[in-house]
Formats: sequence, C-alpha cells, structure tokens
Amino acid sequence: MKKRLALILALAMMATTVFVGCGSKEENADADADAEKTEESTAVENDDETLVVGFDAAFPPYGYKDDNGEYVGFDLDLAQEVCDRNGWELVKQPIDWDSKDMEIDSETIDCIWNGFTMNGREDDYTWSEPYVDNKQVIVVRTDSGINSFADLAGKLVEVQTDSSALAALQEDQKALADTFGNLTEIAEYNTAFMDLESGACDAIAMDIGVANYQISSRENSDEYMILEEVISSEQYGIGFKKGNTELRDKVQATLDEMAEDGTIAKIAEKYADFGVPGALCVGK
Repeated sequence: MKKRLALILALAMMATTVFVGCGSKEENADADADAEKTEESTAVENDDETLVVGFDAAFPPYGYKDDNGEYVGFDLDLAQEVCDRNGWELVKQPIDWDSKDMEIDSETIDCIWNGFTMNGREDDYTWSEPYVDNKQVIVVRTDSGINSFADLAGKLVEVQTDSSALAALQEDQKALADTFGNLTEIAEYNTAFMDLESGACDAIAMDIGVANYQISSRENSDEYMILEEVISSEQYGIGFKKGNTELRDKVQATLDEMAEDGTIAKIAEKYADFGVPGALCVGK
C-alpha cells in the first residue's frame, strides 16, 4: 500500500513537472515574441531621422527669434531645405553659445550651424565646406565723432563673448584693442545696441551681417553706422562632432546640390538687406 501510494505520488509529481515545464516554454516563447514585436516597433519609430541643429537664437540674420516668436534665419532656412531633401525632421535647438562644445560633445545636438567661424577652429570639429565669407566690423552712433579706428582710442567697446570679433581683437588686432579705454564682453548683441543707444558704450565690434540686421531693424537706423575699416575676415561653416564624417558628407552633398540648382542663392535673397547674397562663397 505504501509502495503503491509512493508510486502514485511520484507519478503525480512527474506530471506536474511536465506541465510546469511546458507552461514555462510557452511563456518564454510568448515573451520572446513580445520582445521581437517591441524591437520591430522601435525600429519603425527610429526610421524617422532628425537633424538637431544647435544655434545662437540672438544671431541674426543666421538664426534668431522673429516677432511671432518663431526661430528663423538664413542658416535655419538652409538646414530646413537640407532636411526636406533627405526626409529628415529639423529640430531647431537654441543653445548658450558658451556651452556649444559641451552640447556637440554630449551629442545633444548634431551640428553647430549658425554663422559659425571655421578660422582658428579647423582641428576642433569636423567641418563642412565654407559657405559664407564674413567680415568683423565696428558699429558706432552717427553723431559720435568716431569715423575711423584711430578715433576709438580711449573709447568703451563691447563685443560678444567667444565671438570672432573678440578673437581678432585678442590676437591679430590686439594692438587696436589696446588703444580702447575698455573692451567689455557681453552675452548677446541686443544688449550691446541698448548700451550703444544709452551711451553706456561707444562702439560695438561684431559680424557685418548681424550689424546690418541690427541697424536696419531699428526705427532710428540712420543714427548708427559701420566704419569702413575691417577688423578681420573669416569663413562660416557647419561644425560637426570631431570624426562624424558620415553626417557631414550627407549634409555637404545636399548643400552642393542646392548650390548647383540655385536654391542657396534664392534663399540668400531673402536676406539681401543684410548682405548675405554678396557674402556667399559656396559653389564658387
């Protein structure tokens, strides 16, 4: 009796083990199938590629916020056309200009595209071909009595932090900067123009395109002028993370097509008042 009972119990345990084992395999199969479906779903979602462009939102006409609160500008228009032709979504990401290296290194942005000077940074990024030749100039009030660089002696001059104008005044044009009464770094040029208007500074060192925009957008535009002498000249390019040649090559190939079919020149005409068409060097 005990032997028979033991045999029955043993058979029952074996059956339970078989059923449990079968159930586990089915559950595992279901889990694997669910995982495959999840992977397939993720793959489909990731098919929609994006291009995250980092830019200074206070750097017209290349990138800025218009009266409707929209981010616009020549560079952003170019980026939009590049994305349209590649089937990408453009993400316009305003950044703190001082943090641009951190943004590109951490890959929170794909590129820096915003009147970005190549000169002196050739080895810091993977660059597109240059597309704009730009100049650094001095803006003063028309009634200031300042008509040349010589007249800047002892004057208060403002310049944007980490800008090309600042680099020039710290390096090739340091002798000029040493004649100033003071050279003050500011975060963005809207502040500089308010200081110039109020008399808190005597002059602003800046990009000619931005200078043209700032002056023409003011009701009292005739109260400002750009000195004829030039601080320096430079070229703008698109900066990608060092080594990211794959994305650079795709963007460059599209820009080459846009230059060939006249699209870049057409976009530049929207910003003719700021001298953009005459500054183009792409496709030449």
